[in-house]
Amino acid sequence: MIGRVRDIVPDVERIAVLRANALGDFIFVLPALEALRACYPYAELVLLGAPWHESLLRNRPGPVDRVLVVPPVEGIRAPVPGDSPEPAEAMVDFLADARRERFDLALQLHGGGANSNPLVAALGARVTAGLRAEDAPPLDRWMRYVFYQPEIVRYLEAVGLVGAQPLRLAPRLAVTGADLDEAAAVAGEPVRPRVALHPGASDPRRRWPAERFAEVAAELATAGYEVVVTGSAGERELAERVADRARGPVRSLAGQLSLGGLIGLYAGCRLVVSNDTGPVHVAAAVDTPTVGIFWVGNIINCAVPLRARHRPIASWTINCPICGVDCSRDIYPYRPGGDCAHQESFVTDVPVDEVLEAAADLLDGGGPTGQAAAEPMAGALGRPLLRGTR
Repeated sequence: MIGRVRDIVPDVERIAVLRANALGDFIFVLPALEALRACYPYAELVLLGAPWHESLLRNRPGPVDRVLVVPPVEGIRAPVPGDSPEPAEAMVDFLADARRERFDLALQLHGGGANSNPLVAALGARVTAGLRAEDAPPLDRWMRYVFYQPEIVRYLEAVGLVGAQPLRLAPRLAVTGADLDEAAAVAGEPVRPRVALHPGASDPRRRWPAERFAEVAAELATAGYEVVVTGSAGERELAERVADRARGPVRSLAGQLSLGGLIGLYAGCRLVVSNDTGPVHVAAAVDTPTVGIFWVGNIINCAVPLRARHRPIASWTINCPICGVDCSRDIYPYRPGGDCAHQESFVTDVPVDEVLEAAADLLDGGGPTGQAAAEPMAGALGRPLLRGTR
């Protein structure tokens, strides 16, 4: 049972939580942050994060009161434009400032702890707690980091070390008026039910081929949905290739939306189809149904655990397509330092039919209500799957 592992710490006024990595990683930890907020309702909850966390969470309702930006350091976060040119000096100053905060609790929710536990210990908090892999130093209260575990559950267990109990399993992210205004300014109001496709991912091993996203886009557009393709500025060419190959009224919005604007866009979508990357977790966190394309190992750790509104599609490839090494056990393909360093996609075996069937199930009433809104439309693949508005 997920819940309290150790007793509540008395007289807590200020809590630091280290979580300074990527977008999806932050979404995973939201239920744990909510549990902390409920357990210590009068304490200030401070996220030790990256610059983008400060931008995203400013004026956004949620469990975090404020963000302290951690300087770039190996194993914590990579440098970005605007960081200090002297990261070692910046870290000395950061730790001095953090100790002046006089944190009562400092939690490491950042990973196995080899790099992050020393940082958390250096904050000078009254009690430290978090995860510990075999190569990491201990904290005052810790539990073993075991790689294959749903990330959401991992961090709910971790905050149980200081007495917090979960309120919910599924992450929730607040959508602001500014998010919705930006989405409307960039994408316009939907003229038909809108579906978004996200073909990018920072790791090429998690990218489904663009041509297959284009097939999905074409089928959805033919069925009467308004289809948009999202992506970062660096993914503009990929998104445009998907839109062009769909050969229909499919628009690329890549590079046109801030993270807040993307949140607003997804909040207004009927469905998001995406690789296993931050945006698919954002969509789920704003309660938009998703079809996610996952390597099977990542389904264990990262897929949304609910099926009423979410369909993770698994690739069962466990051997590297280049060297043939089994990447499911000791040589995990996304773990730095593994023997397999190839960047070939591990998800190319996911069939278009399976993605379309999952999309159709959600769009045609396979969600919580179980009620279809209209008669089925015959799709291009010869099955009465997708319902549009024509």
